[in-house]
Amino acid sequence: MKKRSSYEGLQKNIRSLETPEIEAWENQYPDRRYVVHIEIPEFTCICPKTGLPDFAAISIEYIPAKLCVELKSLKEYLMFYRDIGIFHEHFANKLMDDFVHACRPRWAKMTTKFNPRGGIGTTVVREHRGR
Repeated sequence: MKKRSSYEGLQKNIRSLETPEIEAWENQYPDRRYVVHIEIPEFTCICPKTGLPDFAAISIEYIPAKLCVELKSLKEYLMFYRDIGIFHEHFANKLMDDFVHACRPRWAKMTTKFNPRGGIGTTVVREHRGR
């Protein structure tokens, strides 16, 4: 008999989680390739297993195409997670999916570096290459 994991079912609906919209504005230099670097040093979410807070530093780099990300909406999007239980790996993937949906960058890379929990730190890196 297979032992049931105590994590089973905790994140089954994470892809359909309704988050605030990340907005974008029209890039006036779509003909140029330049990198935008965004640092978020104080991200927080909740551990879905323990209910305790998780803290992370997030780094986002992207090459805009027609749109650039609006930072206030990005901040509101990230603040939404303060009360959400989410695994580190799921957060990194959800953030990238929503970011790409918002601005359709030529390229993007996100690094989410979570503070150690129980003596173990987690860093998740996602990269997107546009068409």
